[in-house]
Formats: sequence, structure tokens, C-alpha cells
Amino acid sequence: MVLMGDEVRQTQRGNNNAYCQDNELSWFDWSLVGKHADVLRFATLLIARRRLRNAEHERQRISLNQLLRRAKCSWHGVKLNQPDWSGHSHSVAFTAELQQEKMLLHLILNAYWEPLEFELPSLDSSGMWRRWIDTALDSPHDIVDWQSSPWVQGFNYRVEARSVVVLLADLE
Repeated sequence: MVLMGDEVRQTQRGNNNAYCQDNELSWFDWSLVGKHADVLRFATLLIARRRLRNAEHERQRISLNQLLRRAKCSWHGVKLNQPDWSGHSHSVAFTAELQQEKMLLHLILNAYWEPLEFELPSLDSSGMWRRWIDTALDSPHDIVDWQSSPWVQGFNYRVEARSVVVLLADLE
């Protein structure tokens, strides 16, 4: 859940009931918009993508649990189809087929303190992965416009320490 001000790193000092405060705790600090323009840009691009989504499942009142059970997804570690579910693991990846949008999404989470090289799922001969998000990159390259994501070369992707990567591929 995103609260007002999160998009510019505004804090309510842990108070999640600031609606009853009429003081600096709940007022929006407009000076943070310029100070944290990179975070605002990131949030704006996430929201822009969300607005493009197909909301049919919401109209059908399908629960998240039902949606996930129907989804075609596979879990990975640094090696494809070999997720490490142990308590000391610091990374995981998964690939999901977004059937209605005719695309694949590959999410990589690296909470390890060193970079890790992740194998990428192979695509048919005409397909290539595109990088939408890589939180290790400096702004404005950390997230790009959904439709203009740059191509990813190779069969592996180096994910820097403590970062998230989202790759996309068209199914057509």
C-alpha cells in the first residue's frame, strides 16, 4: 500500500494513522518533490503501467489466490527451475505468462550482498527479453517507459546486490 508522500520519500515517522493529525506529520512537504524527483519519476512510471493493465479479473471478482492458481508461472534461483527455498537463500526469480496481455514477465529479486548472475528463460527464435526495471541502475535508467524497454543481450542477466529486475518479452 502506498501512502500520500511515499512517492517523494516523505515519512510520517511510523504513524499510520496520521489522518487525525493536523500538523507537519500529515501535511505534504512540497519541497520533497524536487529533492526526490527520481523516486517520484519511478512511482509515476509504475502507476502509468498499472493504468494500462486489463482489469477484467477485478470485474469478475476473482481472488488473488484464484488468479495465482490459474497463472502459468515457474520459479527459479540463479539456475532456471531451481529455486532455493532454504532459510538462508537471498534470491529468487519467477517467470509468469500474462496471457491476456500476450507477454512474459520475468522478475528477479536479489537480496544477497553481492551481485548474482541469473539464467534467463529461453524464448522462441523471434523473441528477446526487454529490461523494464533494474533498481541497481541510476535514474533515469532504473525504470523506463513500458513500451520502450531496451533489449537484453545474452542468456544471463547480472543482478547487482540488493536489487530488483523486471524483464518482459512478447509472446507473439
